[in-house]
Amino acid sequence: MTTGMREPEEDGGAAGTAAVPPSAPSPSGGISVGVLTGGAVAAGEGATAEDRAQRVGRSAPPPGGGGPPVVPPAVPGGISIGVMSGGAAASGPHAKALDAGTTVLDAPPELRAAMATLRAQLHLLSPSDETSDVDARLAEAEEEIEATGQVRRSRLQWLRERLDLGATAAAALASAAAVVQQITQLLGRQG
Repeated sequence: MTTGMREPEEDGGAAGTAAVPPSAPSPSGGISVGVLTGGAVAAGEGATAEDRAQRVGRSAPPPGGGGPPVVPPAVPGGISIGVMSGGAAASGPHAKALDAGTTVLDAPPELRAAMATLRAQLHLLSPSDETSDVDARLAEAEEEIEATGQVRRSRLQWLRERLDLGATAAAALASAAAVVQQITQLLGRQG
């Protein structure tokens, strides 16, 4: 028989797991989360999860005295998360997860000073698309810090990648190393 159902055993029950007719929606697993301090989760046939929050600095530490988080047991067919502070998770046949959130960090004065020094030194280099791009991104970061006292994590990550890899002439400047050091310290403190 090819109906997708298991043949009943002698006691009248199906062998193994529950029978699912071929026309029924396929079962999906669930999501098990130990601590959720922001973000979105969804489970089911057409599940979607979206997180568009703006987070300032580091999220609150999970409850429980700071020890390692207890990761919930895995859910059959699903996912298990010990601690989730932002982001999106979805489980199911048509699941979609989108994390469009942003994190902004308090910018220390040392970071702003290092950025200003680097921008001044950029003008000593031969103009190029790369140095113009770095200069423009530094200017945006400085404007954001001036207006709010904070800067987006994604902006800092972009600058660190460009300046730390040595892929641009700007990366050779000593002031670039100072900016990378400040960004790395800030991102490290913020988790």
